[in-house]
Amino acid sequence: MSEVSTPVSADLIRYLAEHTTKEDVFLHDLKIAARSEGIPPIWISPEQGSFMQILLKAARVKEVVEIGTLAGYSAIWMARALPSGGHVRTIELSPIHADFAERWISKSDVAKRIRVFRGKGEEILPEFAADSADAAFIDAEKELYPAYLRECLRIVRRGGLILADNAFAFGRLLDGGDSGVKAIRAFNQMMAKEASIQSIIVPVGDGLWFGIKS
Repeated sequence: MSEVSTPVSADLIRYLAEHTTKEDVFLHDLKIAARSEGIPPIWISPEQGSFMQILLKAARVKEVVEIGTLAGYSAIWMARALPSGGHVRTIELSPIHADFAERWISKSDVAKRIRVFRGKGEEILPEFAADSADAAFIDAEKELYPAYLRECLRIVRRGGLILADNAFAFGRLLDGGDSGVKAIRAFNQMMAKEASIQSIIVPVGDGLWFGIKS
């Protein structure tokens, strides 16, 4: 037993990834196709997707709201963790990204569980009813994370999950920092102080906020 946490080194992260469920051929091919069409390769890591699936299954989540579809990669990971009748409502601003995501989602094994909402998250989220989701995943414009969080706290039911990607600001959290890094720092402080959530940063991918709404 020890009161001191083991430092999370690059070698330990690689070890973690090697001992976690991998993405399947479909998701691998999705990423290759996305790169070929110029979509930024900034999706979640496979170990992050596996961890999120575990959380969703453990909490018996049925309805998920995602802000930031990109290529549809994370939406598919999450939808596969939902029971029959479950849904992922995912929001995407870019028409190009939304078109790509819808094509690949339609070819996936969870096509009926995912709906892409096109537009700005700050305009679409207010249209979702209060307490209408069991979980939310924030992974879009970093400067808007605080606004997204406020809406997600309204939309997600009590006892539901709040997840947010890039807590480590693409590995630059402790460096100088541009506006995006500063936004993540401010959001991290907001999450840590938010009384209605018990939360922690889990060191998978680029750092994943995992919280439970009280």
